[in-house]
Amino acid sequence: MLRNPMASLAYQIDACLAQLGTERFPQAFCDLVEAMEVDQIMVFSLRADHASCLLSRHFRHAALAEKLATQYLDRWFLKDPLLADLLAAAPGTVAVRQLEDVQADMDAVYRRIFFDEPGLSAKTTLLAAGDSLRLFVSLYRSERGPDGPDPDLARLVGRLALLHFEKAADTGIPPPLAVLSTREQAVCLGILAGQKAESIAADLGVAPSTVVTYRKRAYEKLGLTSRAGLFAICRD
Repeated sequence: MLRNPMASLAYQIDACLAQLGTERFPQAFCDLVEAMEVDQIMVFSLRADHASCLLSRHFRHAALAEKLATQYLDRWFLKDPLLADLLAAAPGTVAVRQLEDVQADMDAVYRRIFFDEPGLSAKTTLLAAGDSLRLFVSLYRSERGPDGPDPDLARLVGRLALLHFEKAADTGIPPPLAVLSTREQAVCLGILAGQKAESIAADLGVAPSTVVTYRKRAYEKLGLTSRAGLFAICRD
């Protein structure tokens, strides 16, 4: 029996709505986004002088988050051609922008760093403006298909992200780690605290080789390849 894609999509959306503001939302949200056949989703919170990563989830192909986040968060966000539009957007609005809509206004060096070198051919950015947060919800693809994400579905994804992150409480754990399992989170927190694999293993009561496995899984989910990338997406 063929699975009804619309019923599956409705179920995923309902799951996201049911988990808004909770620690279970990120996984439900990522399940929805994965069905949209993107390579990487990243959610950035922006102010005029500051940017932070709230979510990073990698689904397929080469890891992208490290290349995208490390320099973007290091003040390259100020060169984002959509920043002014996001900061000026009315609260409660979500707008959809495609790469081709803004590439003419893009600094040549910015395009090389964030699109050409990572090998990205398509990007959908959702500009989600709330009462307390301004979000870029970025959907990246390294291979251009016949169609990008449905604009209405993409807008809904931006709305869900905004509703969640404006409602979510501070858990003391860097927000990007919310997409990981409990053990993967513990390993990443140990790395962020400067611990070696042996020390993390002792704290968790597992072998160092198991810590390496958890680290690998965490990096794959986040779209990273190194400790530097982990520190980049988790810094506030």
